Amino acid sequence: MAPSILSADFGSLAEAVGAVANVADWLHVDVMDGHFVPNLTIGPPVVRSLRRHSGLYFDCHLMMTNPGEYLEAFRDAGADGCTVHVEIGGTDELVTGMHELGLRAGLAANPDTPFEALEPYLGDVDLVLCMSVFPGFGGQAFMPEVLGKITQVRHAIDQQGLAVDLEVDGGIDLATAPLVAAAGANVLVAGSAIFCAERPWEATEAIRAAACRERRGA
Repeated sequence: MAPSILSADFGSLAEAVGAVANVADWLHVDVMDGHFVPNLTIGPPVVRSLRRHSGLYFDCHLMMTNPGEYLEAFRDAGADGCTVHVEIGGTDELVTGMHELGLRAGLAANPDTPFEALEPYLGDVDLVLCMSVFPGFGGQAFMPEVLGKITQVRHAIDQQGLAVDLEVDGGIDLATAPLVAAAGANVLVAGSAIFCAERPWEATEAIRAAACRERRGA
């Protein structure tokens, strides 16, 4: 489980993160530049501030047109892994750069980007992120047409025996978590379903339980 701080109260961000610290595995940090996606969020200074309050794995999703210029800054601020989008190009250089900085390297794809765009890089990355909404804003509805791509990625990872995490982000809640788990995801990002709940820690555990039941059943 990787709660997304995009839906947290930015006025009390450390407290919001602390509320899920004991039940989350990762913390998903959505970085938006106002160019690649139509929204602006946070940068390395906020990551650095949060790092002083949390020992969680920081999973930084860089929705940016020029992430290569900021990888070192995010690493120095406390990011454990960074994920860039395949759509911006220069993927080989970006993945190499992340590894050289000691970051886990992730590669994301928008809902309308085909599996074939990800396939050549599966052996080079540590994580693949399949977006199940178009990035830019929280609280969007899950797009079920992405399930086929998730299944394709999982099949390729398993077939090649790769140690690659498969993450899904967008519209994840109690109803959709079992669907993406059945398709093969092992990291679930949830924002509004967690941080808009009265008890975020309980919401996190409930989503995890729903996903785990499906995986056990599979």
